[in-house]
Amino acid sequence: MATKASQSKSPSPRGGGSKSSPASHKGGPASKVPNRSSRAGSGPASGPRGSSKTKSPEPVAPEKTEEKKVHLKTTELPTLSLIDGPAPKKRALSVGKALPRIGEGEHFASTPVVKDFAPEEVEVNAALEATGEEQIGTLDAEGSGGEEDPRKVIHIKPPIQIKLLAAQMDIPAFKVIKDLMGMQIFANINQSVEPDIAAKLCELYGFVFEREKRVSGGGVHKEEKVVIEPPKPVEEKAADTKLRGPIITFMGHVDHGKTSLLDAIRRAKVASGEAGGITQRIGAYSIDWKGHPITFIDTPGHAAFSAMRARGANVTDIVVLVVAADDGLMPQTLEALSHAQAAKVTIMVAINKCDLKTANPDRVKQQLQDKGLVAEEWGGDTVVCEVSAATGKGIDQLLEMMSLQAEVLELKANPDQPARASVIEAQVEAGRGPTATVIVNTGTLKVGDAFICGCFWGKVKQLINEDGLPFKSAGPAMPAKVLGLSGLPNAGDELVVMENERSARQLSETRQDAQRKEKLAAPQRATLENLFANLEADQKKTLQIVLKADMQGSLEAIIGMLSDIPQEKIDLKVILGAVGPVTESDVLLASASDAIIIGFGVKVENSANTAARKEGVQIKLFSIIYELADQMRDAMTGLLDPEVREAVIGHAEVKQLFDLSRGMVAGSLVTDGRISRTARARVLRRRQPVYDGGLSTLRRFTEDVKEVRAGLECGIRLGDFSEYEVGDIIECYTLEKVAQSL
Repeated sequence: MATKASQSKSPSPRGGGSKSSPASHKGGPASKVPNRSSRAGSGPASGPRGSSKTKSPEPVAPEKTEEKKVHLKTTELPTLSLIDGPAPKKRALSVGKALPRIGEGEHFASTPVVKDFAPEEVEVNAALEATGEEQIGTLDAEGSGGEEDPRKVIHIKPPIQIKLLAAQMDIPAFKVIKDLMGMQIFANINQSVEPDIAAKLCELYGFVFEREKRVSGGGVHKEEKVVIEPPKPVEEKAADTKLRGPIITFMGHVDHGKTSLLDAIRRAKVASGEAGGITQRIGAYSIDWKGHPITFIDTPGHAAFSAMRARGANVTDIVVLVVAADDGLMPQTLEALSHAQAAKVTIMVAINKCDLKTANPDRVKQQLQDKGLVAEEWGGDTVVCEVSAATGKGIDQLLEMMSLQAEVLELKANPDQPARASVIEAQVEAGRGPTATVIVNTGTLKVGDAFICGCFWGKVKQLINEDGLPFKSAGPAMPAKVLGLSGLPNAGDELVVMENERSARQLSETRQDAQRKEKLAAPQRATLENLFANLEADQKKTLQIVLKADMQGSLEAIIGMLSDIPQEKIDLKVILGAVGPVTESDVLLASASDAIIIGFGVKVENSANTAARKEGVQIKLFSIIYELADQMRDAMTGLLDPEVREAVIGHAEVKQLFDLSRGMVAGSLVTDGRISRTARARVLRRRQPVYDGGLSTLRRFTEDVKEVRAGLECGIRLGDFSEYEVGDIIECYTLEKVAQSL
């Protein structure tokens, strides 16, 4: 069609290609079409010669007009936008006219310059406008049914910054600021405007500002979901579970050889490095015996570590009750037995020190039978092994019986689920921070797992075995030291692996907030009933201490032991109990609180020593727990004021009164004991005290004497008292100070 149109237009006198109209210099879309058609028709037939040869009759003219219109519709037309925006960028300007200022392009594009177009080009523009309107109307009819174009809607959440609004509208920011100045609003590019002002600005440039719709009563921020601890696993399918090694706890009285027996099994020397030769912390170890892993827990035997023994019994499968063959059942042995029976675990008995000459295993078996533990060789069901940690006697038999008991129990666990572990000990180590010794109950604990432990969260940075070597994962019934805690958990807390760090941190914050609110609960108000009790409590002396220990379990045991000291006469207050070395901040706290610092199994930092000398704070270090208990008891006793008691030393009866210039003097007869010049005396009248005070005068005849014994007469004057009567009894006594006891 374009070729036919060009051929038909060549005879026209307006189609000459040698001359161009003024509108052809504007370069607009409407001027390009006639230029191309004229160039297509230019050739040998152009000019006067061509026009004389190709004269056509008058009826052909309408056909040329139709072909011309068809050509305008099918040739290259400018792109039409469905958005009311600026016209195509290429627009020819009139010769000699200056470029428009910024912001006037839209006005210039929307206002056609008719005077610069040729008459033919005016028709072309009209045809283009008609064509564009038809196409836009067709699209609107076929489209969304007249709905507003979503590209013209502005969505900005408050605060609405000017630079963001200008960027959304694709308009320079200075124009928006200028419009705001026209509204008497002065703001810079980084400031915000109200939604009403933003709506007016959008309306100026043909946009629609859509306000944010909020639900009534709804907040701006999303409501965070409450994170809860994963539920404990239910009974697993038999196909998912696998056999695991047993957890065996050694329990018994102090110095009965529990740690030595465990050293003999592990071929180690743990007991030789312990202070005082006694175990004062809980430890977990693992061995491989004939291809079967066995985990051992060593618990302290001292009376102060009852909570540790209880924890050891709760996480174990088998309890080995260690009894010395020469001592028999002792108080802590019976306590350990009660813990094991309360935990409902299998109990075995190892009679240690059978190599001694004073050993009597049969007496121990008789005592066990009295407590309901009957040995298998006596017809019972309790495994009793006679062993010796010093010589190694019976060790293999004990291990064999442990393995047999584990097979009977059929201990199983699922290693593929999220791990859950029990904390048996926690401490703060230099260079590592808070660490916890755990035993995995179910699942597999891996490096990189996020977890929650008590009120603290963490991510497993490293797992360390009992030999101090790192490893990647710990399966069921395996002990491990965990690094990566945000704080020091309590011994006995459960470590639970969470889905991710965010949920673990959120649950930790929730628990810490609950703990903080519990501490900040409203205190009890004073009432008439407790007012006098509070006054008496204020008069009581208080021994304040700052306690630092090496382990969380040791700290717990010491605090429990100190609370057992009688405190009716003096209070013992632990203002700070923490794990780790004695630091300068501990010294400053003790100085401000008038307290002393007690360290158990810890060291003192150099800065703390300097601060202690400067502040005059006493630091006492201990490595054996019963020595610490004795020192605390003596210190509390030393704070008690001595008790003052009266000791009656004699009586005298008033026989006659003498009114002298110095005052009234009672002539008396000493009936019993003695009357001393330095003692105190009281006047009794019909057995009721009338006056109490010191002796100002004691004379026999005319001489002052120090004392008068029974059967002798004397003159007595008590202070300023002068209302003596014949027959009064003067009782002489002394005050003695007696040390109090707790």
